[in-house]
Amino acid sequence: MNAANIIDLDHLEKYVSGDLSLRGEILDIFSEQLGQLLDQFDVFQADEDWKNTAHALKGASRGVGAWTLGDLCEQAEKLVGATPAKQESRATLLVSLRFTARGTLEESRRIAAQAA
Repeated sequence: MNAANIIDLDHLEKYVSGDLSLRGEILDIFSEQLGQLLDQFDVFQADEDWKNTAHALKGASRGVGAWTLGDLCEQAEKLVGATPAKQESRATLLVSLRFTARGTLEESRRIAAQAA
C-alpha cells in the first residue's frame, strides 16, 4: 500500500479544518489507542472481548481515515461464535492486522510529527 493511502487526510481534514496542531493531537491519540488495542488482541480471547477490541480499533481507525485497517477490524469482529477454525482464522487475520497497523502507526506518527 502506498503511504499516501494509509490515512485519508481529506477525511481527517473534515475534523481539523486546517489546524495542523489538532491533526497532530488526534493522530497522537490514535497512535496510543492503536498500541493499546493491539496489545489486547489474543486469538484465545473470549468472543465478547475479541469483538469489543476489534470494534474499538475499527472505530478509531475509521475516525482518522485508516480505511484498510478499519476493514480488517470489521473482518475480525465477525470471528466469533461457532466460526469454523476460529482460532486459526483469528491468528491469520491478526498477522495481517498487525502488519497493516504497523504501517498505519508509522504513517500516523510521520504525519503528526509534521505538525510539531
